[in-house]
Amino acid sequence: MQRILSRAARRCTNSSAAFKSPHAQVNVASGVHSEDAPTCSNEYGEFTWKTSLVKYMQADIVNALRRGDRRRASMILSNFQNTNWALTKEDFSYILEYCAEAPDPLFVMETLELMEEKAIGLSKGIYRHVIRALSRGGYTKEALHWLNLLGEKESTHATLPFFNIFLNACGSSANLKDVECCLETLENYLLGKSEITYCELLKIAVLQGNLPAVYDIWKDCTRHYSPSIITQRRFLRALTTLGDLQSAYHILQQMVAIATQRSDHLRLSSKGRYQSSRLDIPVLALNESEYLKLLVDCNLQPSQGATGKNSADVQPEIFEEKTQSLETVQLNADVLSTGNNLSEKVELENGSVRYTLRFAQSAVRRFLRWSFSDLIHACVQFNNCQLAEQLFLEMQKLGLQPSKFTYDGFVKSVIAGKGIAYAMKVIEAMERRGIKPYNDTLAALSEGYSKNLQLDLAEDFLERISEIQPKHIRAINALLSGCEIMNEPERAVRILAKMKHVKMKATLRTYEILFSLFGNVNVPYEEGNVLSHVDVSKRISIIEMDMLNNELQHSFVSMKNIIRAFGAEGMIEEMLRYLNVAENVLWNINPYQKSDLYSVVLHALVQAKESHKAIRIFKTMRSCSLPTDVSIYTTMVECCKWLPCFKSASALLSLMLQDGFHPTVVTYTSLLKVVLAKDDFEGALDLLDICKTEGIEPDIQIFNTILSRAYARGQIHVIEYIVECIHRAKIQPDPSTLSYTFCAYEEHELYNTAIEALQVLSMRMISEDVSILGEKITVFEDLILSEEPDAELRIMRAFEAAEEFLAMALLNLRWCATMGATISWSPEESLWARRLASSYDDNKRPHIIPSEVSQSWER
Repeated sequence: MQRILSRAARRCTNSSAAFKSPHAQVNVASGVHSEDAPTCSNEYGEFTWKTSLVKYMQADIVNALRRGDRRRASMILSNFQNTNWALTKEDFSYILEYCAEAPDPLFVMETLELMEEKAIGLSKGIYRHVIRALSRGGYTKEALHWLNLLGEKESTHATLPFFNIFLNACGSSANLKDVECCLETLENYLLGKSEITYCELLKIAVLQGNLPAVYDIWKDCTRHYSPSIITQRRFLRALTTLGDLQSAYHILQQMVAIATQRSDHLRLSSKGRYQSSRLDIPVLALNESEYLKLLVDCNLQPSQGATGKNSADVQPEIFEEKTQSLETVQLNADVLSTGNNLSEKVELENGSVRYTLRFAQSAVRRFLRWSFSDLIHACVQFNNCQLAEQLFLEMQKLGLQPSKFTYDGFVKSVIAGKGIAYAMKVIEAMERRGIKPYNDTLAALSEGYSKNLQLDLAEDFLERISEIQPKHIRAINALLSGCEIMNEPERAVRILAKMKHVKMKATLRTYEILFSLFGNVNVPYEEGNVLSHVDVSKRISIIEMDMLNNELQHSFVSMKNIIRAFGAEGMIEEMLRYLNVAENVLWNINPYQKSDLYSVVLHALVQAKESHKAIRIFKTMRSCSLPTDVSIYTTMVECCKWLPCFKSASALLSLMLQDGFHPTVVTYTSLLKVVLAKDDFEGALDLLDICKTEGIEPDIQIFNTILSRAYARGQIHVIEYIVECIHRAKIQPDPSTLSYTFCAYEEHELYNTAIEALQVLSMRMISEDVSILGEKITVFEDLILSEEPDAELRIMRAFEAAEEFLAMALLNLRWCATMGATISWSPEESLWARRLASSYDDNKRPHIIPSEVSQSWER
């Protein structure tokens, strides 16, 4: 090596041309040099040549490390050892700087060994790189050793930044023992703490979810400092992360006060970061606070209080004056009117006064806007729309123009607190100012419309997203869920095609929805057949295959949706097979989730009339001591109608009471089905009376259960009695009630009575309150008596999906008018309605026609 370098030195003829030629290169690692290398003839030229060569060797080492070729880097470094040059610390600074950023603690140690052999002294810059590389690389004990060496050597406050570097690395690993050792060393050398020290300790407290420690760090910091606006923003973000919005709001008030002062100006560092212009002089650590003990000994669970309730007992004194409700906390105008006239006083037309921060430094205003935005986004996480709205208004009063990020947080908070309609007003105001919403904001709006089942608008906002990213999968899942509820598989297919186009991976939640959305082929009122069974199996198989390709395993919800899909199609064997798979695969589900799966299976078995299999599953649940509920007992009571055996239903009811569950109206409906299976209408009416006696409010379904059987058996008197019961209970009839009543009269050729009953029940379906009918008579008559050809279409379009019963009632009344009936808006004056009321007032039970007679009527 020395021979090669000597030859290269002898060939130098002048120092000025040492590295001007692009061909003057020396490969130190291989010992090969360029024949075209210029020569130098004096000592200065030789020094310049050596310096340039060493720089080249350092760059070669760093490039090798970047490529991952550590062997070559070590070989080039070892060549330094074979030279007789008088090496200095600058000859290793570039290598150590890279190792500190990488970090590469092992190569740092290798470099330090060589420097020690060469007896090269260490500067503070070298210490900085070494401590940074070791602490960030996980070699905390070695880093602490170097800190101790530095403390013994210097013992000045100028060494505090090196301890801050170590604390910064501890903020990533959250090793509290190392933090404690570092702070003990600080105390031993009386180095004190600077604002940066407190900020690094703050990061560690946030990482641990330690809200009391944040309070103590703030208390100790404010005891010795008047924290800069940069430090206060860091504390504000820490408090919002841990859920104490109230204390964060108080710090925001102090930041506004700082903004009115001329003393705290901000400047940009060489790395483009904001710094305070004032000196950060460390405070001597004569009296240590107690927050170190809190860092080590406290419960490391993050706060859960969105309004500060959970943290009220541990708040430091600095926050005690702000523990009242958020409604009473306001940015005080007195704060703005004090200080150095950096706030502008504006008199409004109504005589009120507003202070703005127009003359504050632009960087300070930027920090304030960021802090407002941080707090508004925290309101989204903790569902505090009231505070978000207050902060947004205060920003405008202070003259701080909200940014896209601010609007993003405010819109999300408003969607959760006041609804999507109010959020759209904010978007309109935002667009009037020429501000386009973030893609995240559009995704939140799409999700809000999906939850409101306004799927057209939800899809429209999803289309407006310029670049769909993986984080927008929540909006897509919400839209797919809306498609499931509204039974719109075509729209879902369109959304899935868009996902495939942008190469977005589906999440487990996506597959859970897809199993529920595409697991059924037939509509609910149709039974499955061979073709639909094949289609269902194919769909579920395709979704499962795609799910496995994305390396996702089944969850409880996905399994439950598959089992429900097979059960709804009547594919009993496949359903039971997947139940067995779920029990084997989902071994970590709790007993209540397992019981939920069995409940789905039991319901499907009862609907498929597989009573014996249902009984076997129920016995398995009992033997395994799985928890039961009212729904499971109700399903098993309904199963007894296929036996039919009222005695078994009574036994199940007894078990239900023993387990502490009380019958509901659904339970009584299932009991009625068991009784009516033997055409025992007297028993059914007795059960209806018992239900009322027990204080259980009946619903339309329990009445329709009796109406259905009475219609099938031609029991018109029972139908009339139940219709009057419905009216006396002030329950609005539904289309099934109208269908059973009308068809019963029509099949017995009582056509006029059928039309009269249809008219009365249709008006009751619109409303049981006569006064409400009176308010809308004119509108309804225009629709009913219209002679336009598209009158029926107008009726259907005039009402939304939630008012489909109203549209059906109006169509019924229009048909009655077409048949020549006179529309009367006083249904109680109908002869049919008066006859039913009179019979009910006489306390007369309906006359039950023997089953033989009713069957002859059917024939």
